[in-house]
Amino acid sequence: MSQEAMLVIGGRAITPMEIGFVLAGAILLMLLVLAIQMARAARHRAEEAAAAAERQREIDDKIAQIMTAQAAMGGGVQSGLQGLSSRQSDLARFVSERIEGLQHRVGQGLADSVQKTSDNLAQLNERLAVIDAAQKNLTDLTGEVVGLKDILANKQARGAYGQGRMEAIVRDGLPGGFYEFQATLSNRTRPDCLVKLPGDGRGLVIDAKFPLEGFTAFREAKGDDARRQAATRVRTDILTHVKDIAEKYLVPGETQDMALLFVPSEAIYADLHEHFDDLMQKAHRARVVVVSPSLLALAIQVMQSLVRDARVREEARLIQAEVGKLLDDVRRLRDRAEKLDTHFRQAGEDVTNIRTSADKIAKRGEKIGALDFDEASRAEEALPRLGPGRPMRAAE
Repeated sequence: MSQEAMLVIGGRAITPMEIGFVLAGAILLMLLVLAIQMARAARHRAEEAAAAAERQREIDDKIAQIMTAQAAMGGGVQSGLQGLSSRQSDLARFVSERIEGLQHRVGQGLADSVQKTSDNLAQLNERLAVIDAAQKNLTDLTGEVVGLKDILANKQARGAYGQGRMEAIVRDGLPGGFYEFQATLSNRTRPDCLVKLPGDGRGLVIDAKFPLEGFTAFREAKGDDARRQAATRVRTDILTHVKDIAEKYLVPGETQDMALLFVPSEAIYADLHEHFDDLMQKAHRARVVVVSPSLLALAIQVMQSLVRDARVREEARLIQAEVGKLLDDVRRLRDRAEKLDTHFRQAGEDVTNIRTSADKIAKRGEKIGALDFDEASRAEEALPRLGPGRPMRAAE
């Protein structure tokens, strides 16, 4: 019954014998797989041992190489230490030399810095002295400006200031004989300056009494009404003064047809041209020219050129006269040289005649010197004598 027991799988009945065969096959398969795995494991272990042996051999080779390199490195390190020692001594000597040179340069630089500092301090002291002098001059100039303000506030002092400045300009530009201050004209008037132009007997009048009160009021005016009143005063004062100059100083035949009105300030002259140009035109028509210090100096320079030209012409005339006298002396010298040349020619002819006579005398002397007096004596002894001590002459 047990043999007949069966397993039914998938509709099929399996016997116990078949099941045993299946189990035996499975066990064999497992044993086969286990044997394969063991063989693989053994092969793998053999390969690992071979690889380990190869690695060990390589390690030994590497160790041997390392030992060789270490020995070589030891020799190199020894030589390197020796070279490093010598280089260290050279480096120490070089560093010592550089430090000494640096100390010398630092010392020299400190000495130069001290010298430059002392020089700069000396220059600073000099500049401080100059600044002190300039400050003193500025203080003095401030005092002078204050004094100038006081002078300009006083009419008489202001007139003296303008007169002095005008005289300084004239003195600086012209020689002493070509101007005169406070000269008296034929109409008993005395202009501030009368310039005498060369080649013309008429003098040029310069007036230095410019009316400044109205102009000062014009500058200090507050408001339009006060400014117009001050402008009217300026026009009245200047036109009145221009009329007085034209009537007093323009004397026909004695003075030039034009006079100069000197303004002692460039700023006032500029304001006149800016605000009172019509007044300047009226003064021109009245033959009175308003001039500032720079324009007066320019006019004086022109006059100086005229004086110089006149002096040059005068000196040229003197030179021409002297040259004429020199030409007369040259003519007389030429005539005398011709006379002397005639005397020289006559003397030359006389010398030639004397040399001719001397040559003749020399030739006759040579002929006389060539005669043989011994032969003549013997010939005279051979002749018969006519008397005691007298030889017979050849003619006898």
